[in-house]
Amino acid sequence: MVTQEQRKRQLAREKFLRQQQRRTAARRKARVRNSVIASVLGVILVGSLALYTSGVMKDDDKANASAEATPSAQATSKAPDPCEKAAAGKVKTATWKKEPAMSIDKSAKYTLDLATTCGKIDIALKASAAPHTVNSFDFLANKGFFDHTKCHRLTTNGIYVLQCGDPTGSGSGGPGYTIPDENLKDKSLKSNVYPAGTVAMANTGQAHTGGSQFFLVYQDSQLPPSYTPFGTISESGMKVLKKIAAAGESTGAGDGAPNATVVINKATVTES
Repeated sequence: MVTQEQRKRQLAREKFLRQQQRRTAARRKARVRNSVIASVLGVILVGSLALYTSGVMKDDDKANASAEATPSAQATSKAPDPCEKAAAGKVKTATWKKEPAMSIDKSAKYTLDLATTCGKIDIALKASAAPHTVNSFDFLANKGFFDHTKCHRLTTNGIYVLQCGDPTGSGSGGPGYTIPDENLKDKSLKSNVYPAGTVAMANTGQAHTGGSQFFLVYQDSQLPPSYTPFGTISESGMKVLKKIAAAGESTGAGDGAPNATVVINKATVTES
């Protein structure tokens, strides 16, 4: 038979066990709660980092971030297009199998006028020093070959040129024939530098592979004397060219399509 004293001790032991169970349960709940809080904080932190690195920000974040933008990020932003809408018309796709017969007067003075969407670029041609090149330009201009074509390439790092004369706009088009290299010892080419204002023929990197593509130098450029220099840009033409260059190119890497929409509305060669 259980005495009164034994009964008291049993009740006290049961009360103690219940208290221990409650404390254990409370501690367990606290651990679970803390674990959940830590998990939620982790998700918020990871989510915040993901949003930041992916650039998905609210307007306020953008305003704050703009104050911390790096110079390189600002440099790659696209400049406004300084040029007008192109004249109506289509690019001609005619090609020829042979270089045109010589028809210019090598002793005469010729000018190539490029009426572009960005302004007029006048070029004094070197007929006596580069007769094949000038003759080809006279032929192609008279055929309307350059009309409505885009200047497809601008370089802004290392060399500083605007390249034009490709009816396809891809950098691989031409008139179907090639012309010989000329005037590679022009007195203007010193220390392998094509000075600002020079107009020269582009080629494939091999000798005598010039066609219709040409480049206009807006800043002194280090190049091997492998590209026929056949013209010099006027002072007013240089202003137009520098305006085009100031708008930059599309890739941000120093070589790509110009941001300016440079279209040759009309190319004309005149004898003076």
